[in-house]
Amino acid sequence: MSAPDTISVIEQVDALVESVRALVIVESPTADIDACAMAVSAAHQVCGHWVTSPARIEEHEARPVLRWGPEHPEVLLLGHLDTVWPLGTLERLPWACDASRMTGPGVFDMKAGVVQAMAAIGLLNLGPDDGVGLLLTTDEETGSHRSRTIISRAITSARAVLVFEPSLDGALKTSRKGTSWYRAEFTGRAAHAGLDPERGINALLAAAGLATATLGWADPAAGTTVTPTTLTAGTTANTVPAQANLTIDVRAWTAAEQQRVDALVRGWAPLEGSIVLDGGIDRPAMEASSSERLFELAGECAGELGRPPLAQASVGGASDGNLTAAAGVATLDGLGAVGDGAHADHEWASVADLAPRTALAAALIRRILDEKPGEQLDNK
Repeated sequence: MSAPDTISVIEQVDALVESVRALVIVESPTADIDACAMAVSAAHQVCGHWVTSPARIEEHEARPVLRWGPEHPEVLLLGHLDTVWPLGTLERLPWACDASRMTGPGVFDMKAGVVQAMAAIGLLNLGPDDGVGLLLTTDEETGSHRSRTIISRAITSARAVLVFEPSLDGALKTSRKGTSWYRAEFTGRAAHAGLDPERGINALLAAAGLATATLGWADPAAGTTVTPTTLTAGTTANTVPAQANLTIDVRAWTAAEQQRVDALVRGWAPLEGSIVLDGGIDRPAMEASSSERLFELAGECAGELGRPPLAQASVGGASDGNLTAAAGVATLDGLGAVGDGAHADHEWASVADLAPRTALAAALIRRILDEKPGEQLDNK
């Protein structure tokens, strides 16, 4: 396994850009299985440019994935190929690249990061027996519900997971809020709103009661938010609503906070009528302890490469890094592209940062592999 050579990867910027282009021009909205399969096929071809041993196209729970390396790697490079953009977006937001920026749907989140991960493997001249694996899924944008099993299986022997989601202005992501989602269905009793409203049980008011109760469950000091997001109720303007549906979004920095709010949601009951609750804790919080040691190693690698000191960021959005950190595996996120505009029309990724970020990832992978097998890579 050779040492990362920053100069050699800088000399391949055109190839890096071309690889990003090859992924961006294949649209991959999460809900379209056929489109995602085409994206996986394109990624398989791109991976073949950077890595000598072949990647594998697999299907897990009816979702296509791309894998390279051992089934149970020591270091897992994790990412996704699906995007939030519907088919046809390329007609409105076509791929483009000038001297500084690449644009197009999914370029920042996270197809440039996918290429950086592949190129890092190639830069180290890694083979399938060197302890590093790559896993690219296709349903991350909608919660990774089909991919959770394959992710959990892939990390059974892992000492570290490196997630190539985009950076935050170049900063690595060392903690992420956990997400919880709830859908409450209320059943009351219909009645004529003018003739005998007292005979009804108003499901809308019951839902409003839960929505109002959530106002006291947030904890601004702890960064915990509890937000009612959608409410539907009723059938006609002159009928007491017999049905109502409320959804609630919860974000928290710690598992303890998620569990606290979960107990409050589940313990609430309407004064009249009935409630059926669906959902719960979806992605556990990625707490800072899971990434502390890896961030230190990444900082040392940046110094050795002559790069400026690394910044770290805590972000409210979740990723598959939440899942691996919650499983007890040291996890560092945000190793992907520098740029901006995830899920937005102005999405772009930096050309100049492609090579340095690839070299940093390669150096970090090498450093992790060089650590003693029993070395603790998280601080739990």
